[in-house]
Order: sequence, then C-alpha cells, then structure tokens
Amino acid sequence: MSEKKTRGRKPKTKPYFGQEQEEAVREFLSLGGLVEDENTQDGYRWTGSTEDVVKRERIYRKHLKDPLNKMVESIIRKYKLYPKSLSYEDAHSDALSFLMIKFHKFKPDKNKKSYSYYGTVCKHYLLGKLIKEDKKMKSILPYEDYSTTIENDEEKSYTIDDDNLDLTIFIKKISDTIKEEMESKILTENEFKVGSSLVRILDEWDNIFSDESGKNKKYNKNLILLYMRNMTSLTTKDIRNAMKRYKVIYQVLKNDL
Repeated sequence: MSEKKTRGRKPKTKPYFGQEQEEAVREFLSLGGLVEDENTQDGYRWTGSTEDVVKRERIYRKHLKDPLNKMVESIIRKYKLYPKSLSYEDAHSDALSFLMIKFHKFKPDKNKKSYSYYGTVCKHYLLGKLIKEDKKMKSILPYEDYSTTIENDEEKSYTIDDDNLDLTIFIKKISDTIKEEMESKILTENEFKVGSSLVRILDEWDNIFSDESGKNKKYNKNLILLYMRNMTSLTTKDIRNAMKRYKVIYQVLKNDL
C-alpha cells in the first residue's frame, strides 16, 4: 500500500528586510548621528564614542549590509532606475552611498517602518538622477533625435499582441469615455489640456505607434509623455496630477473586459 503524499503549505520565505532589520536600524541610530565634517573623505562622520563606532559597524555588517544592498538592487531592477550614463554597479554604489548619508534622518519614534522610508529615499534619489539626465539630453539633442532615442529604448517599451485583445475597440472606448468626461464634468485647465491630448493620441494611435509592418505596436511610456508635454506645454508633474482622473476611466474599462 503506497503512502499518500501529504500536501502542505509551502513555508513562507523570510523577507530580506523584516523585524530583525527594523530593530537593528533602531539600535544603530541610538548610537549616534551623522554630521558634516570637511576633514573626512566623504564630508561626513558619525558621532559617538569609539565603542559606539565599533557597535554600529558590527550591527551594520551583521544585520543591515546585505538587506540594504538587496533593497537598492531590487529598486533599480524593478523600476529600471539608473541613468544610461552610469553602469548598474555605479548606480547601485551611488544610491547606497546617498542612502547612508540620509540614514540618520529616519525617526523611529514616529512609528514608521524604516524599510518604507529608506526605499522612498532610494527611489527619489535615482529618479532625480534620471530627471537630470533627461533634461540634459533635451538641452543637447534636437526634438526629433530625442524622440528617436526614447522610442528605441527597449527597456522602457513593451509590445501588445492584438490577437489577445481587440485593441482598436478598447482604445476607441477609452477615447469616447474621456470625451464624455470632458463634456459632462467640471475640469481644471490642466485636466482639460491633458484630456484633449489623450484623445488626440488615442485617435491617432495607429499612425503614431504602429511599426512598418503595421502588425506589432510598440508602446513607450516616455514617448507618450513626450508627446503630451509638447501638446500641453505642461510639466511632467502637472501632467501626472491631471492624469489621475483619466487613470480611473482606464481601470474601470479594463476591468469590464
């Protein structure tokens, strides 16, 4: 008689940054803070006694070094957040160095998770680097060259197979619903500008994004944003804020598919 294999739940994977690391952060920060010091190589030094320095180093190596490296790595790879002018290794090193400079800014007494705080610091730093590079590129390259550079960036592009989704009907439905929203609701000036640019892009979708064969279409978020900035003369921040109203429309229609 053969024994039946018992099925059980797979053991939960231990998070790389969990309660152990949260407690280590609190202990680390209790041993002193970071102050500017022009006599040091990086311009900063940690306060505290020699014993505190030794304790901090031990806590960092045992509990925080690997998790913080993993955090930066995950953010860079998940969101593709590193400038083309830097290698992945340099972007990782820069972000981790910046994170350590801001490490003491976390306040444990405010009942927030250090994981969320440090993750946000890292993302904001990397996004800032990308924005600076983006502005530099636009100041150097003519519009057509800049547009081509973005359009050919495979890391920020994706392709949708029309066989899996009646894309033409779906896009027309979004466009029509946005038009109805613009006619029936009170909008801010920016919301109206963004809505108008969205309708224009959606109505000319095939002409803007189809490839030479007319079959596969490459959709690039940065390229769409570039079109919208030029149509509306708004900043990226203003466009994103005004887009919130229309994202709701997209999600509702997508869920109805």
